[in-house]
Amino acid sequence: MKILPIIAVFSLGLTSCNLYRNYSRPDGLPTDSLFNDSTMMCADSLSSLGALPWQDMFADQALRSLITEGLQSNTDLQIALLRIDEAKAGLMASKLAYLPSLTFSPNGAITSVDGNKATKTYQIPVELSWEIDLFGKLRNAKKEQQALLLQQTAYAQVVQSELIASIANTYYSLLMLDSQIEISNQTIEIWREQVRTMEVQLKVGEVRENALSQAKANLNGLLSTNATLQRQQRETENAMCTLLGTTYRPIERTSLESQTIPEDITVGVPLRLLSCRPDVVQAEMALAAAYYSTNQSRAAFYPSLTIGGSAGWTNALGQAVSNPGGWILSALGSLTQPIFQRGKLISNLRISKDEEQIALLNYKQSLLNAGQEINDALMAIESYGKNLEFHSLQCEDLERAVKSNELLFRTNNATYLELLSSRQELLNSRLELVADKVSRLQSVVTLYKALGGGAQSQ
Repeated sequence: MKILPIIAVFSLGLTSCNLYRNYSRPDGLPTDSLFNDSTMMCADSLSSLGALPWQDMFADQALRSLITEGLQSNTDLQIALLRIDEAKAGLMASKLAYLPSLTFSPNGAITSVDGNKATKTYQIPVELSWEIDLFGKLRNAKKEQQALLLQQTAYAQVVQSELIASIANTYYSLLMLDSQIEISNQTIEIWREQVRTMEVQLKVGEVRENALSQAKANLNGLLSTNATLQRQQRETENAMCTLLGTTYRPIERTSLESQTIPEDITVGVPLRLLSCRPDVVQAEMALAAAYYSTNQSRAAFYPSLTIGGSAGWTNALGQAVSNPGGWILSALGSLTQPIFQRGKLISNLRISKDEEQIALLNYKQSLLNAGQEINDALMAIESYGKNLEFHSLQCEDLERAVKSNELLFRTNNATYLELLSSRQELLNSRLELVADKVSRLQSVVTLYKALGGGAQSQ
């Protein structure tokens, strides 16, 4: 048969065109220099913060309950899981494309010639069509669907990791606001008592009216700040409920002082990002899918071989009058070679190659983003740790300064402005100390997410 030499000639070009070659990770990726030097890193360590299950990462039982609820009810995560189911259906369809297709298509007709008695004829055929995958079109389509399934799976892991981090950070923000409101309430009570004392002192001439007015003004400022903190607290609870996929309700929580973080923070070797960070995996699977899509565009230049046939029963084998019945069988083989498609095949290949390059650039950028996030999180943990230490010392010094100024003010050896200034500085320092504690906790959560933490299966 003349068709066999033609097929053989086309088959020789398969290796050079990569139609049957599997995707492999490109060389030259920035995986060896993602991190800056840091005392908190252990490059030789095989352990990683990101490898911890979230149940081990967070010791607070109330926070664990919230995360569990979020994983069950969050709408974004549910949508991501449905995308996985869609990808599984697409993969199943690509696998079944290797099998022949069967079609049952019965038909009938009524014919009358010159007004004579109508003749009824019918056929009951079953038709078969089977495309032979000579040049890898079906194979590359299946490989693309496999990559898309992995991509969607990684995307769901990205959503899960971000959800866990968002719930934890929102929870810590609530604890910060609780502490700040408590500090604000304590300060307000002190100032109220101070105003009552100064009102009595004004009557006996021990203080001036301008000092009392200044104290009342400062008290009103504290009340305004307290109202703002309470509004932020309610808004943060609303944000938490949205993450949990529920309507508003008060969020049960513990205290900021009871929170702990893992003592040994190591990030592992840079290459671990390729297997731990789901967004990096997602970007690589997008690249793999684009690679197989390009192969499909190449395969479109090659001929397609289709084997078909039909088998069935008909009553139209003889004359229209006698209508003898019998079996009807047919077989057909066709080879279709594209010659001129008005530039469609060339354009599709060009588009596929460009999309593959875009996916490669996105993959490289995802690695760079991963390195930046980890570097920033490590620096934030170190920086907030130092701030926490310095603000703790500052609070101790300011507490002593306030006590000293109160004593001096009672003995008329210090002005009211000096006392007011020292109290205001102490309040700000205590609020900053609370903020530093929460910022450090949130930086650890950010590092945990940046290392792929929380992406493990539920």
